[in-house]
Order: sequence, then C-alpha cells, then structure tokens
Amino acid sequence: MDLLGLADFVLVARHGGFGKAARATGRPKATLSRRVTDLEANLGMRLVERGARMLMLTEEGRALQERAGALLTELDETTTAIAAGGDKPRGRLRVSAPLLFSQTAIGKLAASFALKYPEVRVEVTTEDRVVDMVEEGYDLVIRVNPDPDNTLVGRVFLRDRLVVVAPARLEFPKNDATVPVIVRGPPGAMDAWTITTAAGAASINVKPILGLSSLLNVRDAVRMGVGAARLPISLVSDDIASGKLLKWGDVQASEIGLWALYPSRRLLSARVSAFLAHLKAAFPNGTSDELSAYIDG
Repeated sequence: MDLLGLADFVLVARHGGFGKAARATGRPKATLSRRVTDLEANLGMRLVERGARMLMLTEEGRALQERAGALLTELDETTTAIAAGGDKPRGRLRVSAPLLFSQTAIGKLAASFALKYPEVRVEVTTEDRVVDMVEEGYDLVIRVNPDPDNTLVGRVFLRDRLVVVAPARLEFPKNDATVPVIVRGPPGAMDAWTITTAAGAASINVKPILGLSSLLNVRDAVRMGVGAARLPISLVSDDIASGKLLKWGDVQASEIGLWALYPSRRLLSARVSAFLAHLKAAFPNGTSDELSAYIDG
C-alpha cells in the first residue's frame, strides 16, 4: 500500500477537490492528482469522479476515506507526540468562538491557557458563522446550539438561558400595552414575546425601537433605560441582584448550550485535550452562574 498516495487521497477527499487541497496545503495540484490516479491504479478501483467544477467520491472512495482518514489522523498525532517528547501540549492551536463568548470570556480563557502551556501558540478567531474546520484549518470550534454534524464530535461545556429584563423605571405591561424593546439586529416588526413568570405564562406586545449588533450593547441600552430586552441570564444576573434591572420572566424554550467541537477521531492532539480540560476546569458544572462569576471575576 502506498501510504503517501493514501494520505493525498484523504487530503483531497476532506477538502472536496484537488484545487482546494492544493491551495490549503501549498502542494501542486498536478502532484495530488497523479498520486490519487496511481493509488486508483494500484487498488484497481475508481475512488473519485472528476467533474469540470467538482469532485465526487465513489462508494469505494467514501468507504476508504472514512476508514483511512481516522487511521492516518491517529498515526499523525502519535508520531507528533513522540517527536515532541510525549503528550506535552505544544504547537499552534486554532480556535473559532462566537462573538458574545469571545467578548466576555475567551480573552481570560486563552490568556490563562497560554500561561499554563507556554509552548502552545493560541490563535482565536471570533465569528458567529459556522466555519468549516477541515477546510479552514481549525483545531476546535465553540458553537451555540449547533446543528447535528456527523463529521464532528464534542461536548456541552456551558448552559445558559434567555430572560426578559427591563430598567427599573419600566413597569410590567398591563392590559395588552406595548413595550419598547431593544433587539440584536434590525429593529423591524416582531411578534409578541412569550415568557414564563412566577404567575405562569405571559405574552408581551413589543415594539423594537433600537437594533444593535452586540448583546453587550443591548445590555448597555437596557441599563440606560431605553427599553426591555431578551438577554442571557449570565450577562445580567448581577444587575438583577443589585436592582439595576428587573427580571420579567424566562423566555420559553430558550436554553443555550455552548459546545466545544472537534473533528471526529479517537486520538485527540495533546493541545486540544488540554484546552478541553481547561474549559472544564473554568466551568466545572457548566452553569450560567459559573459563567456570570467568570465574566465578573
């Protein structure tokens, strides 16, 4: 078996084409194509269907990529660990994290991790879009309530929930009154907000009057007395406790789960394993209270 050819085939399959794989690795496209062609000849089977604009794996190609990809990843991680002198975390760690978590917690997390593991070069990118881990070269991504993805595995490390809060000057609406609210995004027309209060379910008629791109900005606007808003409890628990803001109720079906995700494989790199342990140590129970304390600590 030609391991170099097999590795190049897995590389091309993961990136979805010869051109993408070549751009991602700096390897010549012609070399990758030749290696895959030679592998097909050695195996006596077609692994890819080459189209004008895209590449498709055959049934045999998909089976080989699934089996060989995991084995090659383990081999690569094992040789890297041996060459590095064992399981000591080192090298570059690329992380993608959502905006709010980055604004409130990732700076402290990354800094404390860097102090603990000085041989790891941490690089965090902040964005709310769903990144392609393989295509864009990330080691770990943090996502909020991610859709199922059979190419990734991971765990929930934090849970939060949304609540409706208002400045002390703003009374809870009565007799179907309309409430001015601040929202994330454009302040267009919006349906009534349904919340759960101590007295039961309630519906609030709302009129968005201010739209902001950051939930931190939304919180600041509520503090200024502009109107009510739906915000994570971790972001406003101290304001509620001090009386700066009033909690009107919990937004129904609004549980927020923060997941740490990584490519599916049996053997994680030492640096990813260390970062996952770092998250667990920072939030041992994964509660919104822990996040609030971490933000304000």
